[in-house]
Parts: sequence; C-alpha cells; structure tokens
Amino acid sequence: MHRQSVLPFGPHGEDRFAGLRPEELGEGEVQSLVSLALAVLAQRHRPGQSLTRPDETRAYLRLLLGERKFEVFCCLFLDNRHRILGVEELFHGTVDGAAVYPRVVVQRALEINAAAIILAHNHPSGVGEPSRADEAITRKIGDALALVDVRVLDHFVVTAEESISFAESGRL
Repeated sequence: MHRQSVLPFGPHGEDRFAGLRPEELGEGEVQSLVSLALAVLAQRHRPGQSLTRPDETRAYLRLLLGERKFEVFCCLFLDNRHRILGVEELFHGTVDGAAVYPRVVVQRALEINAAAIILAHNHPSGVGEPSRADEAITRKIGDALALVDVRVLDHFVVTAEESISFAESGRL
C-alpha cells in the first residue's frame, strides 16, 4: 500500500517549515497551522486506521483537547487490532470538571462494537497531573467495560503543554 507523504517538503526536497518559529507567526497563521496539524492527525486517526504510533495519538489528543477552556472527556474506540472505529467527545464540563458516566461509555462501546478503548480528557488549568477523581473514574470505567470484554488500553490527561499517560505512569 502506497502512503502519501504528509511532510512539509517542497518540490526540491526542502522542508518548507524548518525555519519557522512560533513567536514569528501571527495569530491567524498559528490558527491555520493548528488546523493543518489537526487535519493531518485526524487523517491518521480516522476509522479503519491502526494506532501504531503512540506519539501521534498523544499529539492528536493535545491538539484536540489541550486548548479547551472547559473539560472535555473523549474516547477512542478500537477494534481487536487497535484500528480506530471512532473518536467521540462524550462529556463536556466546566473549567474544573466534567460529569462522566461509565454506563454511557459502556453503551457507546457496545453500539460501536469496540474491543478496546483509549480514554482522554483535558485539564483546562494546565496542570497535567491526574487527580484522584481521574484515577477513580478510570477504575470505574475499566471495571464496567471488563464486564463486556472491552479493554481500557490507556487514559491520557491532556494540557496544552503536556499529556500524561496512565499506562506509562503505572496507573493503569
């Protein structure tokens, strides 16, 4: 299968973005660049694509959720080969929390026929460290999904500057 390159190379192999620095860009240019990056990452996270590069998923989630002014909880629904079935924002909250219902996550996973799931939510405060409430809801969702044979692969807490993986930090 031929994969089209999405790197910013011009016709002569030069990297058109190599010399750019964020502080040199105007607000409109920054928004355009973020939109372009989201489009590239969304292309790689569309239904049917396999999640093979955790760094791309982390970058996608940071772009998708990192700048939000209120908390958003989303799920990446995957099949048994970790191909994406769907990416959905299931819950929206306030600046310091969102009500998350395990029943809704389980229901949606069953509707989509997911075999695995990656959870993600943002912290508008900019502090990426997961809270005890984050750990508790991850356990509740994991326990509920285990009853219907759906695995929780990870839970990312995202800010504009960082993302913390429950799996990488030993919380999952």
